[in-house]
Amino acid sequence: MRQAAIVLLCALALAACGDAPAPKATPATAFKSAAVEIREVDLAYSAEAVIEAVRQSTVSAQISGRIVELRFDVGDYVKKGEVIMRIDERAASQAVAASEAQVREADAAARNARVQFERSRQLLAQKFISQAALDKAEADNKQAQARLSAMLAGAGQAATERSFATIVAPYSGVVAARHVELGEMAVPGKPLMTGFDPSTLRAVANVPQAQVAAIQASGRARIEVPSLGRWIEVRQVTVVPSADPRTHTTRVRLELPEDARGVYPGVFARAHFAIGRAPRLLAPREAVFQRSEVTAVYVVDDKGAERLRPQLRQIRLGTAGDERAVEVLAGLKPGERVALEPVKAGMSAGR
Repeated sequence: MRQAAIVLLCALALAACGDAPAPKATPATAFKSAAVEIREVDLAYSAEAVIEAVRQSTVSAQISGRIVELRFDVGDYVKKGEVIMRIDERAASQAVAASEAQVREADAAARNARVQFERSRQLLAQKFISQAALDKAEADNKQAQARLSAMLAGAGQAATERSFATIVAPYSGVVAARHVELGEMAVPGKPLMTGFDPSTLRAVANVPQAQVAAIQASGRARIEVPSLGRWIEVRQVTVVPSADPRTHTTRVRLELPEDARGVYPGVFARAHFAIGRAPRLLAPREAVFQRSEVTAVYVVDDKGAERLRPQLRQIRLGTAGDERAVEVLAGLKPGERVALEPVKAGMSAGR
């Protein structure tokens, strides 16, 4: 009986083990995907461009003197009318003081000449002096008044030159370069600071003359800044009415909006001029990656992230598209889904 009970217990334990659920398979790494689709987009002509400032200037010294104060440096934002540096104005102040003293002297002489002229007129009326004496008094009066006017002009010039010792910003902008150091000697014409207005930027591109007519007819364009990964809508497209006889190209200016932050003069850009619209097969840009000289995507099935092994597919890209999608010429079909996270998809494909 005892042995039969042991056998029965072993049989029950084996039956319980047979009914236990099997362990679930570990799910694959999840990643996002999107469908490749045909969509109507702008046909664009692309050209290399460079960003430049419409308002950019270099402030130079107008008087001689030692630089005694520097208030801003490269990268600082300066408001219109703010003082950016000062030049020693002691010599200019002495010149102003001398001019003011000369003005006071000339004013006293002019007052005396006017009084003498009025007295001479009264004496001539009483027949005490000749007409010649009156004429001389009148000439002396005019000479004194002219000298006073000259002294006033000289004083004004001296005051103006003293004001040149304080360098102010002609407009609001960003300091792009500082050409002097504290304590250096400034002389007339020496560059001091260079600045530009970041709200008045434009891109300049040279395009073939054969594309000018289409660009003028459309009047629409976008700017791509590869270093920032940004696309910027253009406010206005202006074709410069002249051509380069050597390269047979025409310069086109593209005005950027005032809120184009992070863009500075000299930055490389690409100008995409809209010259028409047509349907194109588009794939998300974030799904496309480069491996050496191969351009490829990872294709997944209709279940998206549930596919265990995404398929690496080489593709050929076109020129149409925008900041979110790019034209696909070969390698994909409409409706196929591609992984938006190629790194994760590659890890899943390698398992």
